[in-house]
Amino acid sequence: MNRYFIAVIVSFISIAASAQQKIRLNNNWEFLKQDVGSTWETVRPIVIKDGPELYPLWTKVNLPHCFNARDAVDPDVNYYQGPGWYRTQLSINNPYKNGHTILHFEGAGQKTDVYVYTTKVGSHVGGYDEWFVDLTQAIEDFKKNPAFTKQFKGKIPVEIRCDNSRNAESIPSQLSDFNIYGGIYRYLNLVYQPQVAIGNVLASASVEKPYKTGSIDIRSMFYNPEHVAQVSGTVKISDASGKVIVTESYTASNPEDGKAYPIGKVSVNKPNLWSPNDPYLYTVELTATANGQTVTQKEKVGFRDFLFADNGPFYLNGKRLLLRGTHRHEDHAGVAAAMTDTMMNQEMQLIKDMGANFIRLGHYQQSRIILNLCDSLGIFVWEEEPWCRGGLGGDVYKNQARRMMTNMIEQHYNHPAIILWGLGNENDWDGDFPEFDKAKIRAFMSEQNDLAHRLDPSRKTTIRRCDFCKDIVDVYSPSIWAGWYKGSYPEYVKFSETEFKKVKHLFHAEWGGDSHAGRHSEIPDKAIAGAMKPGIGVDTAMIKNSVKLLKDGDWSESNIVNLFDWHLKEQENMPWLTGSAFWTFKDFSTPIRFDNPLPYMNQKGVVERDFTKKEAYYVFQSYWSAKPTAHIYGHNWPVRWGDDGELKMVKAYSNCDEAELFVNGKSYGVKKRNSQDFPAAGLHWMVSFIAGKNEILLKAHKGKVMVTDTITQIYQTAKWGKPAKMVLEKIADKNGTVTIQVTLTDSKGILCVDAANWVNFSLTGDGTLLDDLGTTRGSRKLQAYNGRAIISIKKNNGKSVAGVQSPGIPTVFLNL
Repeated sequence: MNRYFIAVIVSFISIAASAQQKIRLNNNWEFLKQDVGSTWETVRPIVIKDGPELYPLWTKVNLPHCFNARDAVDPDVNYYQGPGWYRTQLSINNPYKNGHTILHFEGAGQKTDVYVYTTKVGSHVGGYDEWFVDLTQAIEDFKKNPAFTKQFKGKIPVEIRCDNSRNAESIPSQLSDFNIYGGIYRYLNLVYQPQVAIGNVLASASVEKPYKTGSIDIRSMFYNPEHVAQVSGTVKISDASGKVIVTESYTASNPEDGKAYPIGKVSVNKPNLWSPNDPYLYTVELTATANGQTVTQKEKVGFRDFLFADNGPFYLNGKRLLLRGTHRHEDHAGVAAAMTDTMMNQEMQLIKDMGANFIRLGHYQQSRIILNLCDSLGIFVWEEEPWCRGGLGGDVYKNQARRMMTNMIEQHYNHPAIILWGLGNENDWDGDFPEFDKAKIRAFMSEQNDLAHRLDPSRKTTIRRCDFCKDIVDVYSPSIWAGWYKGSYPEYVKFSETEFKKVKHLFHAEWGGDSHAGRHSEIPDKAIAGAMKPGIGVDTAMIKNSVKLLKDGDWSESNIVNLFDWHLKEQENMPWLTGSAFWTFKDFSTPIRFDNPLPYMNQKGVVERDFTKKEAYYVFQSYWSAKPTAHIYGHNWPVRWGDDGELKMVKAYSNCDEAELFVNGKSYGVKKRNSQDFPAAGLHWMVSFIAGKNEILLKAHKGKVMVTDTITQIYQTAKWGKPAKMVLEKIADKNGTVTIQVTLTDSKGILCVDAANWVNFSLTGDGTLLDDLGTTRGSRKLQAYNGRAIISIKKNNGKSVAGVQSPGIPTVFLNL
């Protein structure tokens, strides 16, 4: 066995993450989006200036970095799946005598090989769990190579090959409804460790009624490749203010790599309990000393007691709590999977501000940064291994699943936010193998269930949508999707009650529907208004039977807000419901939805891929958030339409007690909020607009607090015909970026406000089209929303000509 192939034991990864000497390797990288003929090509000297050794050309990049930052949503190509190389040169200065120099990967996809010069020092399969490679011996050996001083001037050349090629014997399946990204798309760290380092610290915080005393059972792994005979140290427990409340000592004899050693069990009197409203965290500080060198590691823990009651709701710390949740993929406009900590902070804060207290991290282990944020913000977590769709492969496949399940649980063991370990997603979906054997899938699901319970007895297991395995896990989530993939949304309770009776513990993950941001329709609310009966409210049978509501109104924000609104009002009167998580918080890219209004995008989010809020965000906020809020529907709906004098519904989403609506200075009365008064919890008014510009004002009151909102909308009464022309104009020009808008009109020049034609932006000249973002304002090919589409161009201090094509309509151009 090659001596550089030190086992890449990911269960030790936390030693790298919180050791005292850690450097993020963000800068000074080069990238090649293809394979090389040999590793030598990546390091060979340049013999002749501009010689053939320079080919292929490398690109300077910063980490984190994803192969597919743009092509994941390029409407004209399949996203790249194959190898890519990264290289850099490191200055190494390890302060520890006989210490170790480590590369710690927080995540890289999907298969990764690591080299020092031309020597392979480590390899890992799996795009989502953390792992590390020990470079120590390879560095010492390379220093003996003349190239160390002559070519690399005392620096260490490191090359990393990532590969996201299709492979049926790897998880997740390529049939999954998300991209299997490539690259070093999470942070990469250089870590200096002493001779013996701390590995995963497994701190199990528990508390029992009446919650007077808590305990923390602490075990630790160590990285000890030289087999040092003894490690000693201390463990300290501090409260949220930093006050040390417990100190204990320990000794570990002959610690072996991969083994968890008992450190001690400590008691905490009158512990502060962790909850979404008060996510109180304690700190476990562990030191380890061996051969005169000391290393320290800190972990956060929280005390909480949760229960999925048999055939009943969810309880936290002895009280019922309705889990109000969403889902998340690691994907963002312009970077794909390579989200920075700033982006992740912004996303999780938006989720918290919406009022959520739960999130399912689909469908793979996610960044440690996200889990830390869930702990500190008070958001419960369902995290799952990436066994998603396709069936069940052979031994290589199953070993990867076992390994990734183990890594996920051991690496995220301490997070109080986590309450559910997901074993898989839609495992009833076949297609990757000639055989689809339900008995074999059940057997492996049972094995994974046992593994999860053995690694962590304190949490529950779960899966979503695999009915023939629903009896295996602790908590099951069926497929319901009322009003989108199944039936109508007024049937939500009926569908849910049917599924509830089939299992002992049910959680409803995944519900909602798609919406094309900026697309609105008069049809859904007109149907609802027509179904209203004085003194009774909405006739649900009339809504359910409205073909136009369910068919013509879909993919509009107008329809989806009503679907969400209905579910939320019903959930307030389902006393047996543990909770739900709508799909999904943010639009994300997917290779299988190439014909969506935004190609290659799943558009079920309540925010766009760049965090731009859709109208549905405010529906959830009105039900879930405690902070007073008020929002008039239609901030991104500039033109409404109808007949002169026709009454139109105006809705407001607010958690205030009452609200008053003004249109063009006229009050349409005060409405009391009542969650069961659909739509918009009673905050809806029938209004007569004037042709042209209308000013709308909302004043909402919650106690002595008043919040307001205003929008301006044009009301179009002119009738339009078939789209026949396009008008391209500049609507903004700021800081070197110009924004253009195309509108579709009929032959008489009247705006076609319901037009959904495909449009394709193009640009020639000095500028740069800001496209391939996967948003309705950052895509060159998309369906129009209410007869318009918008994109921006970076001018680059030059001249350009923008064009727009649409099938069957004359192309238009604009000089910039």
